[in-house]
Amino acid sequence: MPNASPDHAATAAKPCNTHTDAGAGPLAGVRILDMATVVAAPFSATLCGDMGADVVKLELPDGSDPLRSLEPVTDAHALYWKVTNRGKRGISLDVRTPRGKEIFLKLLPQFDVLVENFRTGTLARWGLDIETLRAANPGLVVLRLTGFGQTGPYAQRPGFARIFEAMSGFTNLAGSPESGPMHMNYPVGDMVAGLFGAFAIATAVAERRARPGLPGREIDLAATEALFRLLEPLAVEYEQLGRVRQRAGNRTTYAAPSNMYRTSDDVWVSVVASSDATFRRLAEAMAAPQLAHAADYATNAGRVRNLDALDAQIAAWFAGRSYADAASALDACQVPFSKVFSIADIVEDPQMRAREAIVRLPDAELGSVPAPCVVPRFSGYAPAAPRCGPAVGEHNALVYGALGLEASELRALREAGVI
Repeated sequence: MPNASPDHAATAAKPCNTHTDAGAGPLAGVRILDMATVVAAPFSATLCGDMGADVVKLELPDGSDPLRSLEPVTDAHALYWKVTNRGKRGISLDVRTPRGKEIFLKLLPQFDVLVENFRTGTLARWGLDIETLRAANPGLVVLRLTGFGQTGPYAQRPGFARIFEAMSGFTNLAGSPESGPMHMNYPVGDMVAGLFGAFAIATAVAERRARPGLPGREIDLAATEALFRLLEPLAVEYEQLGRVRQRAGNRTTYAAPSNMYRTSDDVWVSVVASSDATFRRLAEAMAAPQLAHAADYATNAGRVRNLDALDAQIAAWFAGRSYADAASALDACQVPFSKVFSIADIVEDPQMRAREAIVRLPDAELGSVPAPCVVPRFSGYAPAAPRCGPAVGEHNALVYGALGLEASELRALREAGVI
């Protein structure tokens, strides 16, 4: 996709956090101060911003947030930063300094939510414990997103997405018996934790709107627990049946057939035909209706027991035809399937295009850049594409000016490395 057209450049001139007049977002009026780093917790704030919240991104004056150097980057542009922190105003502040701490506490009454992801106890060591935060803003909601939570023997451990994924049991299910456990080439653990963070913020906001005057909430979100929460039946399966679910390649071991198959022209196709009715349609697409009536395959339980033999027949059918021919047969019989898409396929896909699943974020340096659309879609709310993540301290004058700090004082603070 091109970097920018004249239309994109014109859009880039719009101010931050603008939304169309088609209706305010569900979180309009919610003010969030995001002082978190890297991906997970900032993603929580970004999702809230997509829904209309006003988000201010606070970072150190030296711009040392690791996300600014994490791929994808170019020599001049932190692309990951631009899309992950979209729609936010940006300020810089070193809260570890006495003056920085003072300014931070003066800022807090302007916000409903504070988002942080420092290792447990870090803010307290800087003199910003929960009591101090609440003294500055009694109604403040504080989201603390860490790897393992605020309590327990692992509370002080550092963590990254792959650590959360491994400890939660998530990674144990990925891969094949031959490959061993596998991570995917993306920090899915961070994004899952970020989703739970946005849900937590929205939950706290709903409570405050229903019962005004309540004291602020402190939200203890452990990324490992967020991932484990997705694996809902594993604990009861282990206790009641004595089973430890393991990796099974691209198969599922609880419903069949559900696997990935390769066509003669080297296209991988994911197919799910695990219900009896869907399996009958797959058998019809394969011109082998007898499969659906065979005693071994008539029920899901039978198909799971005889999965090796069944999968071999399905794999042979795919291997004997091109993707176009296989897709035509599956479509005609309404079998759920998809080619395994790369980002290049997503960009060109007619469904994605029709839904405008990729939007262009206005960017002062690049004109605009592509990113996923706002999800989900609310009736009466049609947000303009948020602008890209801010430069270091881009909105210092605007935000600190509202606190009453003069330009001369801001200059002195900048020279002292406070902002």
